[in-house]
Order: sequence, then structure tokens, then C-alpha cells
Amino acid sequence: MSKLAKYYKRVFDDYKVLVQVNPEDLTGIELIIHPSGKIEKTTMEFDEEIYDDLKVDEFENCSPLEFNLYLKGLG
Repeated sequence: MSKLAKYYKRVFDDYKVLVQVNPEDLTGIELIIHPSGKIEKTTMEFDEEIYDDLKVDEFENCSPLEFNLYLKGLG
């Protein structure tokens, strides 16, 4: 399995959720981007089901660049 973080996103009606998953220890970050531009950042600990959960919840792959731009408040 790749040791590089994996990135996912889902766009809802008026906000976006972006998720970073570190496959080595199943930790990561969730970003919620509100229409106002406010960004909520939550440090997460996932279980082995995370990839199935993301698929069921219709998350798509996204680029590390997109995630990191929002993480730095530049998105």
C-alpha cells in the first residue's frame, strides 16, 4: 500500500468536505468549507473501513494541491 496520503472531497448543496487520509496509521484531517469561506479543520482517527465509508458516502478523489490550498486558507 502506498505511504502517501490520499485525498477525497464531496460537494454538498452549500458546502464542501475534503478529507486527507494517511494510509500508514489511518489518521488524517477533515476540512469543511462553508459558503461564507469559513473553514473548519478537524484532526481525525479513522478505522480500516474508511475507504469503504468514503465510497458509500460518494466522496471522489481530489488532488493534494486542492486540499492544501484550503488547509492554508488559500482555496
